[in-house]
Amino acid sequence: MRRIRPYACRRNAPRLIGAAGKPQYGDSRMRQNYSSNNSTPAAADGVARRSAIAEEQAFLDLATARRDTLADHLRTELSSDPADAVERARQRMLRRQHEELRRAREGLVFGRLDARDGTVRHVGRVGLRDDCEDGEPLLLDWRAPAARPFYTATAVDPQGQARRRHIRTTESTVVGVDDEPLDGTTTAELVGEGALLAALDERRTGHLSTAVSTLQREQDDIIRAEATGPLIVQGGPGTGKTVVALHRVAYLLFAHPTMAEQAVLVLGPSPRFLRYIAQVLPALGETAVVSATCDTLLPGIRVGRDESRPLAEIKGRALWQPALENHVTSLLPRPRELKLRWEGEFYVIPAATVAQALVSAVQGRPYHRARAAFAEQLHHILADAVVAQREALMDEMEEGFEDILARVDRSMRHDSVGRRATGSDVDGLFSAEEVESLPGRIAENAAIARFVEAWWPSLDAETLLRDLLADRALLARFAPRLTTDEIIAVSAEPAPWASSDIPLLDALADLLGEVETPQPQGEFVADQARRRRDWVYGHVVVDEAQELSEMQWQMVLRRCPGRSVTAVGDIDQAAAAHRHTSWAQAVQAVFGDRWTAAELTICYRTPREVMSLTAPVLREAGSRNAPPRAVRSSGRTPWVRTATPAELAGVAVEAVRELRQRWQGGTVGVIAPAGRIAELLTVLADVPVLTATQSKGLEWDATLLVDPEGIAAEPRGWNGLYVALTRCTQELGQVALT
Repeated sequence: MRRIRPYACRRNAPRLIGAAGKPQYGDSRMRQNYSSNNSTPAAADGVARRSAIAEEQAFLDLATARRDTLADHLRTELSSDPADAVERARQRMLRRQHEELRRAREGLVFGRLDARDGTVRHVGRVGLRDDCEDGEPLLLDWRAPAARPFYTATAVDPQGQARRRHIRTTESTVVGVDDEPLDGTTTAELVGEGALLAALDERRTGHLSTAVSTLQREQDDIIRAEATGPLIVQGGPGTGKTVVALHRVAYLLFAHPTMAEQAVLVLGPSPRFLRYIAQVLPALGETAVVSATCDTLLPGIRVGRDESRPLAEIKGRALWQPALENHVTSLLPRPRELKLRWEGEFYVIPAATVAQALVSAVQGRPYHRARAAFAEQLHHILADAVVAQREALMDEMEEGFEDILARVDRSMRHDSVGRRATGSDVDGLFSAEEVESLPGRIAENAAIARFVEAWWPSLDAETLLRDLLADRALLARFAPRLTTDEIIAVSAEPAPWASSDIPLLDALADLLGEVETPQPQGEFVADQARRRRDWVYGHVVVDEAQELSEMQWQMVLRRCPGRSVTAVGDIDQAAAAHRHTSWAQAVQAVFGDRWTAAELTICYRTPREVMSLTAPVLREAGSRNAPPRAVRSSGRTPWVRTATPAELAGVAVEAVRELRQRWQGGTVGVIAPAGRIAELLTVLADVPVLTATQSKGLEWDATLLVDPEGIAAEPRGWNGLYVALTRCTQELGQVALT
């Protein structure tokens, strides 16, 4: 295991500095602070602010016009029908570029770098060149290496830059700029702190938005890390794990264009979570992406029931992979003598020849592909036997039955009147062409195909898994590490698939392979990948990765055998049934020690007032990690109300009403123990009412936590309470039972 060293942030109190030492422009709160702490007249500040905004507005207008021109040109290019495969591939590339330009409307330009040598570069959502294709880019793509100082330059390490400017826009209008000198006159620990805090103070909409303009250095380090192997990112609540994961996808697709030809898989914990993040990658112009949960990853298979935590833990263990492998191996045919009929004659294939063909066919192939390989060999073996038997017969005839041979020749000539004579027609022997075509003729023979199917039958993964899980003797044979009680529990489960069955089914489907190789369907690579269970992705991103069982990790590895994987999560928020309490335990079965660790240490979302409540909860959860350091304050102290069980619903309704009134235009969420969800849903139909597990990865302006002690009493409840406490960006309220 390697480790990416997190950026060591300086902990002095930050100062927000503008151009020539002024505060951020376009923020009335900071202008008020500036007026009270500086002697420069407010009027001068206003002039400088208006001048800077006008300057950036002129550039935004120029960039917008250039983007529109390029989009129109691409639209014209795409209006003609492709003539061949090369042109179709070119049009797919152009269509991707056009889509990227079309979506780059909001936040087209968001940054500027002023180098010490006087060079000025603007940074934005996409890269744009002006009419002179050989000149400097008009706008740097945020993913380009030249744009990296926008996220990583500091006063200590300015990377050749004198100033960084954050540009805030609303649609096509510049509404504010924030300047940071990089000459050592400021010690702010956050990149573009003013822009970052402004973004964090915005109302939540129920959908995650891009953070490309406010990424911080430790986030950028992870986004741009090499994709040479598994990268496991530990990050507490509000550290931007999901933002980092999704922007890493966009960066990798930009930096490694061939990755787009294979697509990227994004695995999330729930459909609700996938809807929450659905707008981010399209907004960044990325379409070669497939989003799924572990439950929906297998095409055509859906979860049909819930299951107990003990059973989920049992079926999530790594022991099932060798158990399933051994079970499928046991179903392979055993070598024996084969007797085949071809054109009225019987041919015997010796057991030794069959054994040799079996070994060759099975080597490194799944069950059905091995059968196809064996069948192909069998066709050639039978063809050789037919030719050899014909030659032996002719040799015997030549030695003592010349007169019979003559009559046979005359008969063959008589029968062949009106058709072209072949080698066997003339002298009873096969011509070279006949010998070459004989295996193909045998392969097309229905009787031979039926023989192979009977001796080496096709298998269905669903049927095979149901039979295995219901058979205690088979379970004891192939999964000997299960106890008798565990075998009884597994075999007693009802028929519909549960969540923990999906990885087992996926493993079996992989071991069996397809009966026939499916043909690609869909114009876009993501459409093709989505329909194929055996698709190999260029990269896999796993969010809330601490929830994956060992068998679910096997699903990930199957889809990216090259191990180009980014997994983000918080081991202290784990709510799944498995017993992992460290990343080393979680990924040991799949990656061993060959993975890189990284950490996000700063909490941007959850205010200090709330994060101060989490340390004792983490201790109760058995964590050895310190909570991330919050860098912002909401100014609102978390509050607690009490209620009896009979009063609970009414108190919750009133609390939600007050929160929604205070946070109009934003969002409010309710988190409660699983046993109270139904009761609360009857009186709170217009806000999300979720368990702690269901709320993972989500955020609201305000959160109402109902019966926190009830959450703590659930399985892994202290981990769940840690999740529930940290979902808000502004205000936390709790209703406790008396």
